[in-house]
Amino acid sequence: MINVSGINVDLGGRPVLADVSLSVAPREFIGLVGPNGAGKSTLLRAIAGLLAPHSGKVAFGDADIASLTHRERALLVAWLPQVRPVAWNLIAEDLVALGRFVTSPSPYDRCGPADRAAIDDALERAGATPYRHRPVHTLSGGEQARLHLARTLATPSRALLLDEPGAALDIAHRLSLMQVLQDECVAGRTVVAAVHDLDLASRFCHRIIVLDKGRIVADGAPDMALDAPCLARVFSVRRNAKGVFEPAG
Repeated sequence: MINVSGINVDLGGRPVLADVSLSVAPREFIGLVGPNGAGKSTLLRAIAGLLAPHSGKVAFGDADIASLTHRERALLVAWLPQVRPVAWNLIAEDLVALGRFVTSPSPYDRCGPADRAAIDDALERAGATPYRHRPVHTLSGGEQARLHLARTLATPSRALLLDEPGAALDIAHRLSLMQVLQDECVAGRTVVAAVHDLDLASRFCHRIIVLDKGRIVADGAPDMALDAPCLARVFSVRRNAKGVFEPAG
């Protein structure tokens, strides 16, 4: 269980999150949605323990995230940021192997059997197996995005936090990504993802949390959280008779 209790975050003297509270149950798939600058990335970073709120608390069960060591946090939560630079031109499968760093600090060819099995499975589910032996810097943006997803899936963490994981993917791979994340919940993990595509969020997420100007303005099942008033007020869109989003004007 993830519990966020009344956190407030200021960045550069500007309030970014204001009195945000939420709870996430095990096996739940949460979609964080909201306009640009709503605070989605900041909230994910705070939950991951990468950003200390000015007030409030983030806890996993009874454990305050701020009190945990780096290794303890890594066993609880895996983090996939929106910007994912790779400083070294690693072989693709070695980048994915970094997801097993908490259990083994070795590159792929020195990992144990359980690590290698987890890496192979993650590459397959992310659709990255065909280029596992290629240098990362030779891959397209979409291929690198699938590789970073595989690294996240390869972790032993109980929860996955992902910031716009489908941003560099085409529609077919975005659909595949959302199905993989839904499957992760079935397998026992908790998933919280910032999702730009309202249609995909509505289709795959168990629950939608809408952020606007640093505050939670809606929280519930997709059809309840993304009702007509919320869509118009926060996103300036509406659903037409076919269920397709269009400008509210």
